[in-house]
Parts: sequence; structure tokens; C-alpha cells
Amino acid sequence: MNILMTGGTGFIGSALTKELVNQGHSVTVLSRNLDKVAKLCGPGVQALGSLSLINANDRYQAIVNLAGAPIVGARWSQARKQEIRDSRIGLTEQLITCIARMEIKPELLISGSAIGYYGNQGDTVLSEQATPYEDFSQQLCADWEAAAKQAEQFGVRVCLIRTGLVIAGGGGFLQQMLLPFRLGLGGRLGDGRQWMSWIHRQDWIHIALTMMADATMHGAYNATAPNPVTNAEFTRLLAQCLNRPALLPVPALVLKMMLGEMSQLLLGSQRVVPERLLAQGFKFHYDDLAAALHEALS
Repeated sequence: MNILMTGGTGFIGSALTKELVNQGHSVTVLSRNLDKVAKLCGPGVQALGSLSLINANDRYQAIVNLAGAPIVGARWSQARKQEIRDSRIGLTEQLITCIARMEIKPELLISGSAIGYYGNQGDTVLSEQATPYEDFSQQLCADWEAAAKQAEQFGVRVCLIRTGLVIAGGGGFLQQMLLPFRLGLGGRLGDGRQWMSWIHRQDWIHIALTMMADATMHGAYNATAPNPVTNAEFTRLLAQCLNRPALLPVPALVLKMMLGEMSQLLLGSQRVVPERLLAQGFKFHYDDLAAALHEALS
């Protein structure tokens, strides 16, 4: 299969790219830094500097769209919010323009989204059919998904992958948590009752590969393990895996003062379940958080 990927040098994308190459697929990664593609994805991956270089007679059986500026980092000023939106929605709209001019259309578009689609919903269990609560993250994901679904007008099968907190070694949100926990300075965030819906990166990759292989899959899927945990339970297990205490909670007020609106990423609660994946018999390798953390930290 010939596959075009955006976001292929990222924490998830680079691992997926390597797996696709190992399985014999041909992968082209869109990146402004062409040298970065070979370094992070391997020498067998082709690099593409701009979507404008795609010709009408170029053919890709699948497109995987994972590009997006980091949502965690600088405070959410209006300019920063617009950058986050443009890097996801704007690029997805450019992909739809590319699909429109292709003489032979892709069979599949897998497009990124996130469980932020549901907004902050406390203890409510959230399947793919749940009604979202509107905030910045929710609107971002909803507009991102709507842009991707435009590919359906060209006969392209669209799968939307609503990703939770991704666990694996060497990067991601877990890497950012390790230093304070290893120093014995970790603890819950706020009251710790907010739900964290997580997934091991290997299971995420397995979901994407299943979407490529199973032509019956379409629409939105929650890419989260079946057993979400509260923040208090997550921090307890992480500290336990590191043989450290978790005694220093960070008050919600401090997070709100430090991060402003972006603090909702840490204090918001999404208790998400992968209802559609489970209904079709998808098997998670890591459905237990302790096992996932041990593997990531090994």
C-alpha cells in the first residue's frame, strides 16, 4: 500500500511509520524539515516538503492525517489558539484540496482527533455517541473532524481517531511527568477526581492498522483503553512504578494561575470508553494501566 502521512515525525506518527515500513508499505511523510524525516522515521521513508508538490496522477491508497501544533505549551492566547486551529483544520482542508485534484482518489483517510471532542464532563461515561460539552478543545476537535469528513464527497472512507493520553517510552505526556515523580515531587492535580482516558501507543498503532485492513470501519472511534482512571489513581500507580511517593498535590488554583485556560487540559475530566472498537471485537494489548506504565518505563 502507498501511504501519505502528515505528522509522521511526531511521537505517534514516527512509530506508526516504522511499523508500516516493517510491514512492506511505502510511506511518504509530509514535513517542512526533510532531514528530520529520515532521522525519525528511517531511511526507507520518502519525504515531501509541501502538499503543493502532489500531482494529479500521484496515487495513495491511504492518507493518515496526524499533523498539529502541540496543544500543551505556551498559554492559549488568541494567536496561539489560531495557530493550533490552523495546524489541524487548515492543513486538513489542504489535504481535501489535494484529494479533489487526484485522478485516482485514496481509498481511506484516517484523520486525527482527540477525546477533547467531548469537553469537560466529570464522571459521565462517554462513548462515541455522547453529547459534547462546548469549550475550546471541543470546538477544535469538532471542526477538525468536520474538515476531514469532506473527503467523503469524493468516495473516500473516513475514519476519525479520537485519541486519549498516549503512553509509551521516550516521549509524550508521560515523559513530561517523569522528572518531578522521580524526584519524589509528584502528586495529583487539583482534587485528583478528574478522569484520565489513556492508551498505550502500541494499541493506537494496532487501531490504525485495523482501520486500514477493515473496509467496514468508518466514522469516529475512541482510541482509549477500556479502563480509564482518575488522576489520583494515575499518579499513585506512576509513583508506585517508580518506587517513589506521590505526596505533593498541585492545587487547582495554582494551575489556573500558571496556565490560564490551558489548565482545563489537566483539570478537565473525560471518562471515555472505546465502545465501537469493543463492539467489533478489537483486543487491547494493554487494558491495564499498571502494565502499560511498566512497559513504557522499562
